Amino acid sequence: MNDVASLQKSHSDVASGRAPARPDPTLEVAPGLACLRLPIVNLYFCGQPGAGDRSWALIDAGLPFSDGRILDAASRRFGPESRPAAIILTHGHFDHVGALPRLMSHWDVPVYAHELERPYLSGRSSYPPPDPAVGGGAMAFLSRFYPRGPIDLGDRLQTLPPDGSVPGMPGWRWLHTPGHTPGHVSLFRDSDRVLIAGDAFVATKQESMLGALLQWDPRVRRPPAYYTSDWEAARRSVEMLAGLQPEVAATGHGVPMRGEGMRRELETLAGHWEEDAVPSWGRYVDRPAVTDVRGVVRVPPPVVDPQLLALVGLGGFALGLWWLRTPRSRSR
Repeated sequence: MNDVASLQKSHSDVASGRAPARPDPTLEVAPGLACLRLPIVNLYFCGQPGAGDRSWALIDAGLPFSDGRILDAASRRFGPESRPAAIILTHGHFDHVGALPRLMSHWDVPVYAHELERPYLSGRSSYPPPDPAVGGGAMAFLSRFYPRGPIDLGDRLQTLPPDGSVPGMPGWRWLHTPGHTPGHVSLFRDSDRVLIAGDAFVATKQESMLGALLQWDPRVRRPPAYYTSDWEAARRSVEMLAGLQPEVAATGHGVPMRGEGMRRELETLAGHWEEDAVPSWGRYVDRPAVTDVRGVVRVPPPVVDPQLLALVGLGGFALGLWWLRTPRSRSR
């Protein structure tokens, strides 16, 4: 429909007392796959438009208090009161599970995650502490304040099938892609090489507040550094995903990408990991967090945060300057 026809339809709707139809908030990424972009994070709907009740799946669950937008988008894409067959989690960080409690209650739906992600979703263990010392911007600096769980999904939490199949997503398979978190998974559809990468790699500079919000300069980048607790495992995961030669890369952060240019960037990231991905300084740069099926076993000690040190120094300088310039009464 062109702009003129759309405007005429809107006037007709108003004249007839009908509210004009709201635009679909999702972005079609590939056949049967749509992206809902929320502030700083993406989630995905898998299923054909109008598929109906229990005939589609939700991948990740966004930020806290985003359930209204997710429910509205699902209703418009699949039909009023349409519920998913499953919710699939790439991982359990707060920006990927924020709306889960309300969505689970509303839809009465199972939630699937990797076995090594279960401790952080069953109330057993918090994630390793974030690493604000990696630098790169305000998102990294503020990561010291981000929630790191655990949350408890109760008996709705299920383990992904060991055969690699994905509940509610026929034709897809899950791949264990650890590094960003111990049980991180990515999803792949072999028929058209569509990849849902989660945060194994992203398409914006997520350490920067402006990069996270505006998503400018879209290109393949490392996983969000402040939350990545095993850089060697993350490298192997990126190498595996690059080997799939995906046609589409739908990431947890940044604009979904496609084509030969995306594949070259992904291969470059994998091939130049030490130079382009691993931070020059950080808590987990030399030693990873150690985890198992029970959660965190041990983490390396924190390191000095250069950004925090600079901020404290600047604050001290400003306080000293203020003290020197403040008039004081003379003693009599």
